[in-house]
Amino acid sequence: MSLVPHATELLFALGLGPQMVGVTHECDFPPQALALKKVTADVLPGGLSAGEIDAAVRERTLAGQAIYELDRDALAALEPDLIVTQELCPVCAVSYEEVAEVAKTLASKPRVIALDPKTIGETLGDVRTLAQATERRSAGVDLIARTAARIDRVKLAVRSASRPRVVALEWLDPVFIAGHWTPQLIELAGGIDALGLPGEPSETATWERVRAAEPEIVVVMPCGYDAPRAHAEAMEHAGELESLGARKVVAVDASAYFSRPGPRLIDGLELLAHILHPNHVPGLPDGAQALALESSRAGG
Repeated sequence: MSLVPHATELLFALGLGPQMVGVTHECDFPPQALALKKVTADVLPGGLSAGEIDAAVRERTLAGQAIYELDRDALAALEPDLIVTQELCPVCAVSYEEVAEVAKTLASKPRVIALDPKTIGETLGDVRTLAQATERRSAGVDLIARTAARIDRVKLAVRSASRPRVVALEWLDPVFIAGHWTPQLIELAGGIDALGLPGEPSETATWERVRAAEPEIVVVMPCGYDAPRAHAEAMEHAGELESLGARKVVAVDASAYFSRPGPRLIDGLELLAHILHPNHVPGLPDGAQALALESSRAGG
């Protein structure tokens, strides 16, 4: 059972789809995951703006309240042998403490593994962890090798290109600067992250601070949003984004390629390389989009 979307993607990538019995309500990839039993639900009401979501999350977090509900009865009925969750982000999944507590009461006595990567290297370490725990070592070795090869191809493609100053915005109201693995992705894609720090948490900022960083390219990647919703969010803040003076402002599918530290981070790397260096990396990953902010003087 997976209680965090990136673990679901990794388990399927290791060939464990047929053994999966349950996932979260946010596990939407691969498509086969949609058919599995959902054992979580969102506590927050739908239709909230970005600012309202941020306020609600902060309020519940400060009060020690979760933003997801765990269906304990459904979890127990599925009798998992292994539950994969996370501890890194209190707003990304049900709490690890609750999962561990419930696991102790189940007849199946499942093992609980928490995946909490902060860097690209640690995401590859998670591949090894799950591959070993599920006796899929060969599949894990193969996945890591294919990932490393794709990283090397991107590095080779952009090695002679100039490196633009890049800012990745993980939220717009308030402004959050993307951290953890995203600065590494920007560097590998041939850019310089003007504000984010590799391996460090995302942090709030002001538009003035972003403007002072003098970004040449701004990538709008609101956590959990797909490309059209990210683009709509960017359009709502078109004035602030325009004021940054960047030559290019694009919105991307953060949910698929940046928010989840799973196998599709490498697609995110290839997407970033295309955004930063379209002449060196002309193609997009299958299904990926880089939606330009029309009101930006940057254009495409």
